[in-house]
Amino acid sequence: MSERAAPFHCPYCGDEDLRPSETPSERGTGAAWECRACNRAFRLKFLGLLTQGLAPSPSDGSAGGAP
Repeated sequence: MSERAAPFHCPYCGDEDLRPSETPSERGTGAAWECRACNRAFRLKFLGLLTQGLAPSPSDGSAGGAP
């Protein structure tokens, strides 16, 4: 898996003119990105998977309902 996850939009202004930051970051701290439109820098970090994503949906019939 890649260390960097590429964002599609700036979380502050919504613009798409993003570049990877050239400032070195420690491994595990998240990838730094720079928005050229609003001149802000931000980090992205994957935190983990949510357990709610593993629950079956009510429409698939696997959750015990009326027969």
